Amino acid sequence: MGPRVSFYTLGLLCGLVVAGGWFAWLGQRDESGDGGAKVLQVAHGLPVSHPVHRGLEEMARLVAEKSGGRMKFQLFHSEQLGTEVECLEKAQAGTLAITKVSAGVVGNFVPVYQAFSLPYLFRDEAHFWRVLDGEIGDAMLERLAARADGSTSGLHGLAWYDSGSRSFYTKTPVRGPDDLRGLKIRTMSDPVAMDMVQAMGGSPTPIAWGELYTALRQGTVDGAENNPPSLLSSRHFEICKHYILDHHSRIPDVLVMSAVVWKDLSPEERGWITEAARESGIYQRKVWAEESDKAIEEVKKAGVNVVEANLGEFAARTESVMKKHATGAIGELVEKIRAVE
Repeated sequence: MGPRVSFYTLGLLCGLVVAGGWFAWLGQRDESGDGGAKVLQVAHGLPVSHPVHRGLEEMARLVAEKSGGRMKFQLFHSEQLGTEVECLEKAQAGTLAITKVSAGVVGNFVPVYQAFSLPYLFRDEAHFWRVLDGEIGDAMLERLAARADGSTSGLHGLAWYDSGSRSFYTKTPVRGPDDLRGLKIRTMSDPVAMDMVQAMGGSPTPIAWGELYTALRQGTVDGAENNPPSLLSSRHFEICKHYILDHHSRIPDVLVMSAVVWKDLSPEERGWITEAARESGIYQRKVWAEESDKAIEEVKKAGVNVVEANLGEFAARTESVMKKHATGAIGELVEKIRAVE
């Protein structure tokens, strides 16, 4: 009796997993009246005011336009369907069609993506986009399909989104890397980010993003690092009045599609999605640039002293971090990126 129940249970579970892919889209019906549209679910963790959401809205508009209304996207924002990691796992399982994640998060699934966390990997913003818009960027999107051991990841890369560059903001003035010495700097729970702060003489302190405002106010940390829109939206500028634009990392966002859902689409449907995703990426860059400039002006008005860093000084301090982490496949990728003119 026991084995019979076990095989039945196993069969039921397998059926649910297979059915999950269909729930990501085939089970959805357009309720606008025509009833014929195929509706795919798209999720991310950011608010509707964020440039990422505005980019996804543009993608939804474009796919509806290109398909003549035969395909539509249903957007879920603000972690309505889970965190970035949870959404990525749902895409792997086929229960979510598309999500936006940081390339840093993808590194947990496809290790070579950890290269994007390395400090001063890109010379500047122009170099960053020459890489992502070129052969290397296309190849990295393709590499999403497989894990390091060659097994299928369950993911399909669509396009790149901008998430700006990360810089330090602190309670006390920072003019160069020496001024970070002894300061407790909040970092992500990322070995590369922690090694980078330590290489500059600071004390890396991983703290959850949602707890950071209180940690700054209470003095648990002396500063943090992030892009201008995040400094503004988090209101960390109310405590940290010094922002040095050292641009130590540029970690792109990635639009990722479930390989399960992708496999069941027709060539025409894949074309609509690919074109809409890439065109929306161009639009999102413009929105990001506008919002980043606005954020800088807003924090300046709020009394934040914003200065441009001597990038050479900061980059020189992080060469040891690059040597430590840029090995194997990651090291090969770094060499290719640095060779792009």
